[in-house]
Amino acid sequence: MKKLFFLFINLLFFIPITTQAQTDPVVDKIIEIGKTDNQSMQHLDVLCNRFGGRLIGSDAYENAAEWAAYKFREWGMEVEFDEAGEIPVGFNRGPWFGRMLGEEGMNLHFATPSYTSGTKGVQRGEVLIEPKTQAEFDRMKGALKGKWVLISGENKGYPIDFSENADILRDSIKAENAKIEEENNKIRRENWQARGTDQRQKELLPLIEEPALFYKEMRDAGILGIIQSSKTPIQAMYDRKNTMDMTWETLPTVPDIKLDAKQFSKIKRMAEERRYFLLEFDIRNHFKIGPIKYHNVIGIIRGTEFPDEYVIMGGHLDAYDVATGGVDDGSGVTPTMEAARLIMEAGGQPKRTILVVLWAGEEFGLLGSQSWIDRNADKYDKVSNMVNRDGGPTVPTGVSVSPAMMADFEAICAPINDINPDFPFEITEREAREKPKKAWGTDSGPFAVEGIPTIGFKCEDPKGYNFSYSEIWHTERDLYNKSIPEYQEHAAICTAVMVYGIANLDHLLSRDGYYIEKPSEEKSEGKSKRAKEKRKAIKDLNKK
Repeated sequence: MKKLFFLFINLLFFIPITTQAQTDPVVDKIIEIGKTDNQSMQHLDVLCNRFGGRLIGSDAYENAAEWAAYKFREWGMEVEFDEAGEIPVGFNRGPWFGRMLGEEGMNLHFATPSYTSGTKGVQRGEVLIEPKTQAEFDRMKGALKGKWVLISGENKGYPIDFSENADILRDSIKAENAKIEEENNKIRRENWQARGTDQRQKELLPLIEEPALFYKEMRDAGILGIIQSSKTPIQAMYDRKNTMDMTWETLPTVPDIKLDAKQFSKIKRMAEERRYFLLEFDIRNHFKIGPIKYHNVIGIIRGTEFPDEYVIMGGHLDAYDVATGGVDDGSGVTPTMEAARLIMEAGGQPKRTILVVLWAGEEFGLLGSQSWIDRNADKYDKVSNMVNRDGGPTVPTGVSVSPAMMADFEAICAPINDINPDFPFEITEREAREKPKKAWGTDSGPFAVEGIPTIGFKCEDPKGYNFSYSEIWHTERDLYNKSIPEYQEHAAICTAVMVYGIANLDHLLSRDGYYIEKPSEEKSEGKSKRAKEKRKAIKDLNKK
């Protein structure tokens, strides 16, 4: 009996227990379908070239959300439209055109941020340079009506703030500049009096620079719009300071144009020379009466054994509309959707529930993911991992996990190295780090703040396709053709294999060593008490 007992103990404690079958037929099928019938780029084609840029509050976002839900249902998944919030006014971008008319006429390369005004049809006008002082404004105020105005500064993607608070700030700057101008007038007089002498001419004091300093006055005077210089590719985001407080009665009325810096420089020179020419713009920016609700789209693959435990994979469905969101975040959403399709097509029946979440409002401040976190505190301890793809169309080459997760991931990710020899996959050890106090700038951020593991792939460009994220980030070049097909397709397979593997474990991933555990107040007090007792014992011993 003793021999049998020790044999049982050996079997129980010393035989390696695999966390996932080495040859899972579902995983084999996922890889087979992913290699022979991968539809990642078809999904991206629809998202970019049928719907285009898709901000929350736009028809394009609503259409994309409906389509994604339709595909999830088609693949046999449950679907939830998860209401995440509402936006007070909607926005739909139409086409935009511009040209310079005259001897040196040219087509203009420009963009406008979202939630800004369009033109009233085709509008033509001469060009003036903005006033910097009250005296300059008074001298030109009668000429402003029907003109385009060049303003200072360089485009950073956002429009000029047209709110009352911004007017107050500009008024304070004008007051300071008025004082500086008084001093400059004194300097001018002194310099005039010192002409013809050896006395050195004094330099004028610099004015405080603020683009569109006389915005309100110029708007009230009837300008057609403002034009600011922009690097290329042109970046155009949205009115972050006013969008969430915008009402139908407080919509912007002045087009805010961001113009190619080379063209801006030429036009400014011609305006300084007071040459006659016209600029013509047709900008079709349209608004919708709100409020308009926005939703996360959640596809659900229900768990067979642990339906109340979860693995989450996703990317954000919304995208800026100056382009079509082909990379940010089409390159995350569509491989995620394809991973879900592969799991379903392969007959996957995971032990725990897989939530495939296409997040809303990431570009407006992680609105969809933060809303989900705020409303689902009861699920924090039941989420095994959250996989988020939002870093570009590069290919998975590895994953970094804590020592407590290493065995699980070695088993789960083993098949990935057999998919494509061009993309070897490495699992490395992740050092524990402090849990963030504030969400970082993508949808995994709110999960990390709550201590939920957010293990995603390390992604690279091993074939040297020369991808540059800064080129597409919120710019006019964030297009379908900036995503890399073979990387996208491989990412979909890797995502399906890893997510399905995590969902099929007989346990949640261990969180031991994932974040640095800070001792609780009670533990700290206990340690402090024991330390005092130890010091007292040593002191007593020394006395003896």
